[in-house]
Amino acid sequence: MSVNSAAIRSLGELKQSPGFDWDRLRRRTVKDELRENLLTGLKQRKTLFPGIVGYDDTVIPQVVNALLSRHHFILLGLRGQAKSRILRELVRWLDPYLPAVAGCSIHDNPAAPLCSRCRQLLAEAGDDTPIEMRTPEQRYVEKLATPDVTIADLIGDVDPIRAARSGLALDNELTIHYGLVPRAHRGIFALNELPDLAGKIQVGLFNILQEGDVQIKGYPIRLPLDLLMAFSANPEDYTARGKIITPLKDRIGSEVRTHYPATLDEGIAITEQEADLDRPGSKVQTPRFVREVVEGIAFAARQDKRVDKRSGVSQRLPITCLENAVSNAERRSIAAGERDIVVRIGDIYRALPALTGKLELEYEGEMRGADLVAQELVRTAIGQSFDHYFADVDLQKVVQWFELGGTLQIDEEASADRNWITLNQIQGLAGQLSPLKLPSNPSSGWKVAAAEFLLEGLCAHRRISRSEELGYHQEEKRPASGESQTWREAQRNRPRRPLN
Repeated sequence: MSVNSAAIRSLGELKQSPGFDWDRLRRRTVKDELRENLLTGLKQRKTLFPGIVGYDDTVIPQVVNALLSRHHFILLGLRGQAKSRILRELVRWLDPYLPAVAGCSIHDNPAAPLCSRCRQLLAEAGDDTPIEMRTPEQRYVEKLATPDVTIADLIGDVDPIRAARSGLALDNELTIHYGLVPRAHRGIFALNELPDLAGKIQVGLFNILQEGDVQIKGYPIRLPLDLLMAFSANPEDYTARGKIITPLKDRIGSEVRTHYPATLDEGIAITEQEADLDRPGSKVQTPRFVREVVEGIAFAARQDKRVDKRSGVSQRLPITCLENAVSNAERRSIAAGERDIVVRIGDIYRALPALTGKLELEYEGEMRGADLVAQELVRTAIGQSFDHYFADVDLQKVVQWFELGGTLQIDEEASADRNWITLNQIQGLAGQLSPLKLPSNPSSGWKVAAAEFLLEGLCAHRRISRSEELGYHQEEKRPASGESQTWREAQRNRPRRPLN
C-alpha cells in the first residue's frame, strides 16, 4: 500500500490518501506482505539479500521458499554463518510504511484492532483517531535467547503500578505490560539461539504460534498476533545446552541449513566485505596471496582433527585475523617511518591472538596448546597458497643459497627498502617472484612481502627453516639414532655465509 507518511496524522487522512484500500489493510497479514514484495523483487531480478555471499544456490532459495510459503522458519548452522544477518535483512521485504494506531503498545491495525484500548479509541474518535506510520526497521524485533529469559520478557506481565494508578482490577487487559513478542505484532520477531530458551518459555511461543492465546498470571488473553517468527540455532546446542521442544519444532514450517564458504574466493569476498581495514592517513595494501593465507587458516582449521568440528570455526576468524594483521603492519610502518602499509606474512603470525580465541580444541589440541595449533594452521595455509603459485617453479637456487650456509633475518623495525636490500642478496630470489603478479614498478614493501611469502612457503614445505635466533636458514635434519646429542648445537654454530 503506497501512502505518504509525512502527510498522515489521523485515520481520516489515511482513508483519503491515494492508493489506500481499507479492506486490504484489514485482511492482509505480514506474511502476505513479505510474499508479495518478495515476488515483485524476484520478477525485477533484484538482489534479494545484499551482502550475503556464497548462499545464492543453497540457503537463499530455501529462505525464499519459506517466505513464499508463509512459513515461520529456523536457520540452523554453526557459529559465524551469517544467520543473524539474514534475519535482519528480512526487513527489506516489508512495506516502506505501515499505518498503526498511535500510542498502542502492540501497534494495532486501525482496520482490525486487537486490544480493547484501541477498539474503544476508534469507537470514540472515529476518523480523528491518531495514526502513526511505522518503518520496516521499527517492525523488526530481535532477542537473544538466554536461560534467564522469562515469560514476562517475551509475552508480558501484569503491571500492578499501572493498575493502581488507573484504578483497574488486576485481571483487566489494560493492566498488562506486553513483552517483546506482542510488541512485534504486524512485524518480524527474530529469536537467536532458540535451544538456550527454557522449555516452559518455548511452550509460550508454541501457544502464540498454534493457538494465538497466552495466559498471564492466570488471566487468559486471546491474542491472535500477526507476525513472522524466525529463529536461529546451532546444532551443537541440541545436546550441549538445551533442545527445541518437539511441539514447537513441529510448528516451525521450514528448517534451513546454513554453511561456511564453499570456496576460498567466497571466503575472501566475505572477509573483505566485513573487515575494518581503513586506516586514516595511510594507504593499506594487502596482497592477494596474503588474503589467501588468512582465509586458508579458517579452511585448514575446519579440516584439522584437533579443532572441534561440532563447534565450528567462525567466519569471524579470518575477519579478525586480517584486521589484526593490518594493524601490525600499520604499527610496523610507523616505526619505520613509512606512509604506505603493505601487509605481509609476518604480520599474520603477529595476529595469533585473533586466532586462538576463535578455536575450540579437542583433547589433542588442548595438549599441544592453542598458540602452537594456531601457528601450525598458519603454516598449513601458507603451504597450500604457496603451491598455487609455485608448484611448477624451480626454486632450487634459492634453497641452495641456504644449504651453502646462508642465513637471513628480516628486521621488523627496519624499512622495506633496507629489508629488500638484505633479501635481494639471496641468489635467484628476485627473479622468482613473477608468479605472484606484483604491481608494475612494485615498491620495496610489495617486494619484501612477496619474498617473505616465498621463504615462508619453503619453510612450510620444510625445504628451509626459520627460527627466532637465526632467521631463515638451512633446513635442520634430524640426527640419526647414533649421532651425538650435541648435533643441534653444532648446526647452530656452523660457519655461515656473511651478508655483505
